Amino acid sequence: MTHNDQPALHGAMLWVGAIVLAMANFLAVLNMTIANVTVPNMAGALGAGSSQGTWIITSYAVAEAITVPLTGWLAARFGGVRVFSLSVVVFGVASLLCGLATTLPMLLAFRVLQGMAGGPLLALSQTLLLRIFPKEKAMQAMGLWAMTTLLAPVVGPVLGGWICDNWSWPWVYFINVPMALVFAAVAWGLLKRYEDPLLRMPVDKIGFLLLVIWVAALQIMLDEGKDLDWFSSDKIILLAVVAVIGFFAFLIWELTEKYPIVDLRVFRHRGFSASMFVLALAFGAFFGINVLTPLWLQYNMGYTTTWAGLVVAWGGVLSVVFSPLAANWANRFDPRWLIFIGCFWLGADTLWRSVATTDMDYWMIVIPLFFMGVGMPMYYVPLTGLAMGSVNEEETASAAGLMNFVRTISGAFATSLVTTFWQDKSYTAHDQLSGIVDPTQTASTLISIAPAEVGQMGREGINMAVTGQSLMLATNGLMIAIAIIFFISAFAIALAPKPARTVDAAAIGH
Repeated sequence: MTHNDQPALHGAMLWVGAIVLAMANFLAVLNMTIANVTVPNMAGALGAGSSQGTWIITSYAVAEAITVPLTGWLAARFGGVRVFSLSVVVFGVASLLCGLATTLPMLLAFRVLQGMAGGPLLALSQTLLLRIFPKEKAMQAMGLWAMTTLLAPVVGPVLGGWICDNWSWPWVYFINVPMALVFAAVAWGLLKRYEDPLLRMPVDKIGFLLLVIWVAALQIMLDEGKDLDWFSSDKIILLAVVAVIGFFAFLIWELTEKYPIVDLRVFRHRGFSASMFVLALAFGAFFGINVLTPLWLQYNMGYTTTWAGLVVAWGGVLSVVFSPLAANWANRFDPRWLIFIGCFWLGADTLWRSVATTDMDYWMIVIPLFFMGVGMPMYYVPLTGLAMGSVNEEETASAAGLMNFVRTISGAFATSLVTTFWQDKSYTAHDQLSGIVDPTQTASTLISIAPAEVGQMGREGINMAVTGQSLMLATNGLMIAIAIIFFISAFAIALAPKPARTVDAAAIGH
């Protein structure tokens, strides 16, 4: 029996419900990364630069992260199944509007709406999966949910690249529409009897407003800083001040509010705090690599969006294989050792990728990415158990919501930071290489005495070569920085004590 006295689904109906819920989660996570390889196409079609194009990714991720903490209140007030079904419909409508957008501001506005609908999908897909599964099969439900969460960021670039090369960028969003409508109809028809009694819970309006203010201010600052020369701009200084003041006001309010929108009190548990620190570092680093790799392949290596996506996809092959193994090992061994091994593996693999050259062929690029798939489930799956096992049982729902928030917001911040530093490092490397590429001035002399057309071609050829090597140096430098972050996250898990209890999977997300 389920917790609202309705019998659990069984047989074919159980798996229909499970697939619909898992695919809705897949759809929400997929749309965080499906734009990664298509940003150049979208930005170009809408008359925006590549740096502005990253807003397409971050606007969705930030909106999604902000609505995740609201999910518990929405589900209690209006019903989890009702909110889930409506969120899927809104997600489909927003996707349609994204595909119809004719300017970048229009697309960003509809991406925000899409992200706001995606937040409840992340949390409620997990909750409802556990609600329809018999308790003895709860770990199967969690495994299915975790697999879609890990697989979607890898499938996104492949699917986005193939669609852009064979159709056009609006279809990246149009494909969501029929799936969303079908998922909403099936979910409502199959799951409405699992609706819990409604509760008239107060909503923390001030907490939500402060959350929106500091997260939005920080994200806009990160997105625009590279174009406005950071703190030499009054706008960036103002955004930084708003973000800092908003953050501390949010902390003070949430810690003193009786019904906080984000229950920050769970951070008093050292195991949970350490787990969230590791999650922010490791998932941010992983997401940053998923953003950086397609950019490097398209701008530096001449790959099409399809081929860039196919390269990134190799990172998910071993993730699928190792996810069930990691879940099994997490029940048998101290999860902290598995998390350490997973993060250290990711760091070592990223360090391997930091010696890339512009002469590398497809398989030389793919092999490190392929082995990277071992590390992600090795740290992510046991980290979930460690975090949830570190809090009191009645705090599990708050902890799960915060974990979704931290994961999503770290991906958004990582996107901005990676694209900013990649651009800045490439400019710095270009300046340095320009001074040493022709130390004897032989090429410059030949170009100056050559006919005008030949001289122009010569200058362009030298500049293209310097630009290519600059992007390569910037990419390798960022890979080293990301590897260091993975290594820090590996050792940071030592801050967590062994979990006090074994997690009841059926309690997660309720």
